[in-house]
Amino acid sequence: MSRELVMYSRSLGCPFITVAKQVLGDYGLSYREILIDQNELARQRVLQWTGFLSVPTLVIADAGSDLPYRDPSPLPAGASPRGIHRGSMITEPSAEQLAAWLVENGFIQESDLE
Repeated sequence: MSRELVMYSRSLGCPFITVAKQVLGDYGLSYREILIDQNELARQRVLQWTGFLSVPTLVIADAGSDLPYRDPSPLPAGASPRGIHRGSMITEPSAEQLAAWLVENGFIQESDLE
């Protein structure tokens, strides 16, 4: 089954959302955006996954699913999820962290970074 990117976001932007959208756009990657301020289930998912309402939270999902294709690596209780590569998930990444995560997960090639 093919995989896709799903970005949990919110309708009011923030610098991390702007960065993620810019990086994904720079590499021509498509993604589905789910707004946690308009979808209570999505809000609860992000809170459960990160311990906060941290956006963007990007997940790699099986096509058509909103859930990570495999459970993300756990975070220590109360730890910030910011920029932590969790396998099938990354939250509030910098441009460099997001690009590295995309390479590791096969969405772009190392040569694309140059």
